[in-house]
Amino acid sequence: MHRTCAAAYKEGGQMKFKELCELVSLRLSEEWNGDDVSFGAIEMQKKAIIGYKEEQDRMLLKIEAVISSLSDKELNENIPSWYESPASAVFHEVWGLAGAAEWFCEKYSDSSSCKIIGERIYFLVDGKMKIMPQRIGRDRREQLIRALLLLSPEERLDKDFHEVYMLDGTRVTVFREGLTKKGQECIIFRRYIIPRYSFEEQAARGTIPENAIGLFEAMVRCGFNVVFCGSVRSAKTTFLSTWQSYEDPDLEGVMVETDPEIPIHSFMPDSPVVQLLADGERLRVISKNLMRSDADYFILAEARDGTALDTAVRIAKKGTRRMKLTYHSRDAVDFAYDSAVEIVRSFGGNPGETALRVAGCFDYVFHFSVIRGTGLKKLRTIYEMSAGEKVHMKEICRYDIREDRWEWSNHISDEKKMIAMEEDTEAFFKFSGILEQLSGTEQGGRAGKQNELS
Repeated sequence: MHRTCAAAYKEGGQMKFKELCELVSLRLSEEWNGDDVSFGAIEMQKKAIIGYKEEQDRMLLKIEAVISSLSDKELNENIPSWYESPASAVFHEVWGLAGAAEWFCEKYSDSSSCKIIGERIYFLVDGKMKIMPQRIGRDRREQLIRALLLLSPEERLDKDFHEVYMLDGTRVTVFREGLTKKGQECIIFRRYIIPRYSFEEQAARGTIPENAIGLFEAMVRCGFNVVFCGSVRSAKTTFLSTWQSYEDPDLEGVMVETDPEIPIHSFMPDSPVVQLLADGERLRVISKNLMRSDADYFILAEARDGTALDTAVRIAKKGTRRMKLTYHSRDAVDFAYDSAVEIVRSFGGNPGETALRVAGCFDYVFHFSVIRGTGLKKLRTIYEMSAGEKVHMKEICRYDIREDRWEWSNHISDEKKMIAMEEDTEAFFKFSGILEQLSGTEQGGRAGKQNELS
């Protein structure tokens, strides 16, 4: 087959991209089948597919050598536009990520998600899943899944569900045909994206109000225990990272994540922050050790189950300040009771009493969401949370979607005042002053909404 392809090309015919891929594949197979290079070639190919740069570069050079032995007449016109070069096109089409490779290029570096559903490929662009022109057939999808599973040799090929991590930290979730409809296998690539860790950047993107930047900076210094909740891709983790970047770099911290999403070591390189990966049973095992830790603060990103939430509550009950937590929630006002349900489900107890414990451990709950139809991420509400005979949720900020503005209420309870004054008196007065200014402008000035939950 490869002789026929090459001959047709040399005679002036236009070699199709598929024929070029077949030719390169056969040429390299012939080279790798030699007894003296077989093992090394297999290892190189395996590492190149997994994503090791050195091996991938070596393989690209071999592909380039085959291509350069042909006339370059009209060759570039036959390379699909979603590939960066002829060599990388052949590599990904035959061995690598196929059409999904484009998602890893600079053009889509701000995209946090790529999905392969059946033969279709989608990239998240401007908050929406955009279908791409490239397609991937069933056999090639199976080959891609097998290649991805090389990242975790312990993964059994006969499972219907897989979750692995690429070398760059990209999480790959695979749903095979046993869980999906026939021919609709799903491969999801997910990476954590944040260009800059600053409140200014968040304000420039319209996620938070610019005139509240000083308020948030002061709240960090006040040492409040905060919760950032919302739906998937609503900016809650981004905001946690931004908030954390303003934390005192000399304080000792411990962060527990289920996925390696927040690279504290990159934006706080000199801070003594221990970063742990644990979820479910692993978190249950180490939770006692966490509670005995002498860290100044804890971060739980994200709290997905009763174990994580119970751990957060137990740590906070010791008097720990500056706690930060993210949580999937539809409405911030329900955070205490939603958390209580999860904790009771895992450990037993009374939901009402547990909700009061949760409310007594955190000071403010921030809720984020994506505005439907626009893809814009917005801070929707901020609640001051406290516990007495009931759970008290005092709304101090709300985004008015019709007027496209944030409204503020000047409220700080005596409890929150005392907490802040003990941590940083100057920061408290800054926080109090800015909140008063915000509530006195045309952006706010309303009474605020009080929720008492039984």
